[in-house]
Amino acid sequence: FCRVDPYGFERPEDFDYASYEAFFSRYLVVLTRRAIKWSKLLKGKNSIQKTLKVKRYIRKGIPSEHRALVWMIVSGAQANMEQNPGYYHRLLEGEKNDKLVEAIKTDMNRTFPDNIKFRKNADPCLQHTLYNVLVAYGHHNKAVGYCQGMNFIAGYLILITKNEEESFWLLDALIGRILPDYYSPAMLGLKTDQEVLGELVKMKVPAVAELMERHGVMWTLVVSRWFICLFIDILPVETVLRIWDCLFYEGSKIIFRVALTLIKQHQAFILEATNFPDICDKFKQITKGTFVTECHSFMQKIFTDPGSLSMATINKLRETCREKVLSQG
Repeated sequence: FCRVDPYGFERPEDFDYASYEAFFSRYLVVLTRRAIKWSKLLKGKNSIQKTLKVKRYIRKGIPSEHRALVWMIVSGAQANMEQNPGYYHRLLEGEKNDKLVEAIKTDMNRTFPDNIKFRKNADPCLQHTLYNVLVAYGHHNKAVGYCQGMNFIAGYLILITKNEEESFWLLDALIGRILPDYYSPAMLGLKTDQEVLGELVKMKVPAVAELMERHGVMWTLVVSRWFICLFIDILPVETVLRIWDCLFYEGSKIIFRVALTLIKQHQAFILEATNFPDICDKFKQITKGTFVTECHSFMQKIFTDPGSLSMATINKLRETCREKVLSQG
């Protein structure tokens, strides 16, 4: 058994190798089939049109050998990179903001201590790459600068693209376009979206919403890390990557689909909670186990379990929730 997964993460002491092996041998068949279909679709080209077929393919998972390329294309990062040649390197060569640099340096050793590729003694050590991407981004988007959580996202992008400049442009796609205002100093978008989730739970899993209200548990307490880290360190790596496949193509509503599926699937379990700490603990538990490890069936569930969820609904909820957050502020 391998103590380290294909992405460099050490598996925990209590890792269930047997059920993982059982799942992976089935999943490997799926991956092989998908890889053949994707190779036909891409035919060595660097472009894909947004079609229903492509959307369906993405929902069924992008094979790891094509993942970086497809993310770059569908997120618009590729087009931005091509329109701004040399921009990334100019950012790194330019004047630096000392406070920003200091904040990023502080977080370097805290980023994936359980990943062998991010250790100081690794060769190559991805800490240098991560540092560059974050410093460049902080100077590119001064309104955001650097905020904790971005290090984990950039780290994942580096593991997948194995390319510094591509990671920078994908980070820009996520923070600048796909996620509305999650990382700005006031984190208005993040606070809004947590409230939106609360409203969606009221509509789709009312008993859980009622439980939360009765015990005075704020949504931000149980789900803020889901949103900030886009499920990194919350769900298994393979599952997170499958979620990101869809996130880059379909946008931020995917996060709500995942959150609602986790809550709906474990409704009975959550409702066993009788007090505040108990509820918080249940929310930690529902992100573990075979349901989330079996990424292929999990991804099918996120498109069926929550029922219909249009961007129009989300935008309407965002408007009312943003008002609410601003009035509390």
